[in-house]
Amino acid sequence: MERSAEEGLPRELPSVSAPRFVGRAAELRRLTDALAQPPAAVLVEGEAGIGKSRLVSEALEEPGIAARRPLAAMCPPFREAHTLGPVVDAARDARPDVAELALTPLAGVLRPLFPEWGQDLPPAPEVLSDAGAARHRLFRALAELLDVMGVGVLVLEDVHWADEATLDFLLFLASRRSRRMSLVLTYRPEDVAPKSALMRLTSRPPAGTGYVRIRLGALDVAQTAELMSSMLDGEHVSETFASFLQERTDGVPLAVEESVRLLRDRADLVRRDGEWVRRTLADIAVPPTIRDAVAERASRLTPVAQRVLQAASVLAEPVGPAVLATVSGLPNNVVGRAVEAAVRSGLLGEDRVGRVSFRHALAARAVYDMTPAPDRRALHREAGRSLRAMTPQPVARLAHHYREAGDTGQWRQYAERTADLALASGDHRTAVGLLHELLTESDPPAASVARWAQKMPVLAFSGLVGRGDLTRALRGVLDTEALAPHDRAAVRIQLGRMLLHAGEYAAGAAELERALPDLAGEPFQAAWAMNTLGSPPGTLMSAGEHRRWLDRAAVAARLPMTADQRLALVVDRATSLLDMGDEAGWAVAAELPDTAATPEGMMQLARSGLNIGNGAMRWGRYDEARQLLTTALARAEEHRYQRLHDMILVTLVHLDWFTGAWDGLAERAAALAVVDAEPVLQLDALLIMALLEGAVGGSGADPGADPGQAAVTGGGTGTVEERLRQVLDAGLRRGIADLPLEPAAALARIRLAEGSAAEALELTEGPADVVARKNIWLWATEFAPVRTGALLAVERPDQARQFVADLAEGLDGKNLPAADAALETCRGVLAEGEGRSVEAAAAFGRATAAWKRLPRPYEALLAAERRAGCLLAAGDSDTGLAELARVQAGFTALGARTAADRVHFARRAAGAPVRQVWRGGRRGYGDQLSPRELEVVRLMLTGLTNPAIARALSRSPKTVAAQLNSAMRKYGVTSRTALAVSLTQAGITPSEGHATGAGSDL
Repeated sequence: MERSAEEGLPRELPSVSAPRFVGRAAELRRLTDALAQPPAAVLVEGEAGIGKSRLVSEALEEPGIAARRPLAAMCPPFREAHTLGPVVDAARDARPDVAELALTPLAGVLRPLFPEWGQDLPPAPEVLSDAGAARHRLFRALAELLDVMGVGVLVLEDVHWADEATLDFLLFLASRRSRRMSLVLTYRPEDVAPKSALMRLTSRPPAGTGYVRIRLGALDVAQTAELMSSMLDGEHVSETFASFLQERTDGVPLAVEESVRLLRDRADLVRRDGEWVRRTLADIAVPPTIRDAVAERASRLTPVAQRVLQAASVLAEPVGPAVLATVSGLPNNVVGRAVEAAVRSGLLGEDRVGRVSFRHALAARAVYDMTPAPDRRALHREAGRSLRAMTPQPVARLAHHYREAGDTGQWRQYAERTADLALASGDHRTAVGLLHELLTESDPPAASVARWAQKMPVLAFSGLVGRGDLTRALRGVLDTEALAPHDRAAVRIQLGRMLLHAGEYAAGAAELERALPDLAGEPFQAAWAMNTLGSPPGTLMSAGEHRRWLDRAAVAARLPMTADQRLALVVDRATSLLDMGDEAGWAVAAELPDTAATPEGMMQLARSGLNIGNGAMRWGRYDEARQLLTTALARAEEHRYQRLHDMILVTLVHLDWFTGAWDGLAERAAALAVVDAEPVLQLDALLIMALLEGAVGGSGADPGADPGQAAVTGGGTGTVEERLRQVLDAGLRRGIADLPLEPAAALARIRLAEGSAAEALELTEGPADVVARKNIWLWATEFAPVRTGALLAVERPDQARQFVADLAEGLDGKNLPAADAALETCRGVLAEGEGRSVEAAAAFGRATAAWKRLPRPYEALLAAERRAGCLLAAGDSDTGLAELARVQAGFTALGARTAADRVHFARRAAGAPVRQVWRGGRRGYGDQLSPRELEVVRLMLTGLTNPAIARALSRSPKTVAAQLNSAMRKYGVTSRTALAVSLTQAGITPSEGHATGAGSDL
């Protein structure tokens, strides 16, 4: 009992103990109820000091939950990420008997994370070259470890500080279908980054999981009084005092606790009439923040206790007394007493194994900030010296301490080792971040730059290149004479690869060409660089120049190298030849084996399926493209090549746009448009979203606008044009020669339909120049017809004729079905513009047939629409109107509402008796097929009988017969054969899911 004087009277100073758990009974019940029904995902959120950790701690002490072997981990506030560090450290601290665990060979991938378990873990498996596959395998292995350890509840505190790999691991755990493990995560919502993976977990709860989100709020006055009383031996606290403190601390439990302790230290608590009260408001001051309260309380301790607090704040993790003694520089016997004083103060806490740390991160930060900067650096240096003696060395924390100590040499050493650990574990994103920091620090050693650059995992690199600092750093080293030729070539090659992967093709190709003189004795690297320079999208070289680089690469590929390296070169050569429209590409592709003996070889085969499938799609060989892409997708899924998997999916989306498989296409494209770190993939998905919205009619259309005008402008084109412009600008900015072609053509079509022919022509000038300079006329497929129309519209018929002649010459002797169909369309546009309506109708008829053969129904219908217009202009009204009716039905069946509306008004303008287009309310389909009729006729086109159609659609045969009869009436025919002919002419295709030999749409 202490006494002091106040106004000449003795005054009692209270003893202060740790507070009881108060005010959270409802929240505790929700948490325990959720954990009692696994698997559960419980998210506990609230501001700093609100009691998240205390709530979780109380729940874990419940007997039923404690029996489920909870494992608690803490995310430290370090910049240097340690691959899965919080979970790995928690598993290590649990000290399992690894030799007795029923681990599968998969657990061998954990060796880099747990080197001290080396003798008990299975052998390390072969290295996977695909970053996504390596990462997924690591996640499966760590999840297996937790499972065999019997962990039923995984707790992760302060997830707002978690590294990206840890967050992705949590998402992986939450998505496992067979899991029984529950997750409890605590975080401060205000500190979660907007694009953090945690947002995906908090916004989309895992299916089949008991999902609970607990938001902790402030204590009210009564709860504040209860907490204060629990700290003061359970004695009563006056309501006035509790109200005063609740108001000053905003009811934050940690702030209340720190204020009570500080008021006690100041002797500001007075006992009157059997209760604790405050002195008068004029005489008492509550610090405005928890940090201020902690700082003032710490300053009241002895100097040696303050030194221990400073050491603990620098370490920022639980440590034993010996480490505290080393870091603080105090003798062991002095440290022991100082630690006891700090624990009594309530600032430090001690765990079950005797390790000491701050009870709250805010308190640690307050002490850290008030420590003089020179003292902090010295403490960090001593922390590094102490932690270096540990086995295994905590390399990420060592990098952190040496950075803060200002010891650049030691920081480089441990940051590189942390990056090496991340690479060995398949955590390429963490490695990229660390290597990026090493490469962009001021004045790095040239030899180290070469080594670090070669370690950079290029496929995980997207996003950083746009910041420019890394490319500037690498070029800065390249501009010096400090690098040996071999190192200079290695840095240039890696810089070129980074730029190419990020879509900066022109800049990347330039670096590769500069590297070639230094690549003597490196046949694969030299051949790879030559192949890359032979890739048409990369530069504005002509096709002849590309071919010369490819031929040089083929010669270099005969030199000694591994089978996987030679396979990669063959894939690159086939890809480039097909990109140029060179038939030799198919012969090269035929050299590829059906399988490979190594994971790297299998990845190359999956890549070949993507690249050659994409080439087949560009050529117009759609069935072949689908087969190649579907096979590649299966390989990517089997071997977990995540990046290739996503690229194949977006290519299939593009193929489905061409072939008219539009059901669900918008949703698939939208999902791919948000894939992180893949800019080219995102742009392709955005392009399809824009094209599809323009065809089907977007939600941005003005419902009050004139229907005819909406049909011309493609209602809702604001969003469509913005997306098309985004893709076009990105392609031009990145130097990807072929990427701007399709969005430029789509924008030009919109402008030409609006009557802005000059703008339409200007949009096609760049693509036409690229095609002419490169002499790759395959690339004219998308923009050639609209450019021809724009030249005629601005009264440049001679240029239009010359352009079409050049296109015909460029395609002569080549078997390029899509480009040939575009050429026939151009001939029709040219003849129509020159008033040769009969010739134009014939050309558009040939174009319609060519597009159908691919099949590309939307373009076929557009060509048929132009044919109908030419027939009407030539005076053949009956044939023209009949063609328009079939075209309108075809557009409707396809879902191309914008085009169907346009044709509807064209028919009405031509005097045809047409029904009003339905625009809401209870729908009558008039002379158009209803959706249910369309399902029936598409199955009929596959050759199914009425009973078979009925079984496929779960309808009665009588209903199917009635719907077929209705379709015959609408098309004016009396037999199934005649109906099939009319449907085919209208562009309606068989149902792919039931057609013989139909490929999978995924």
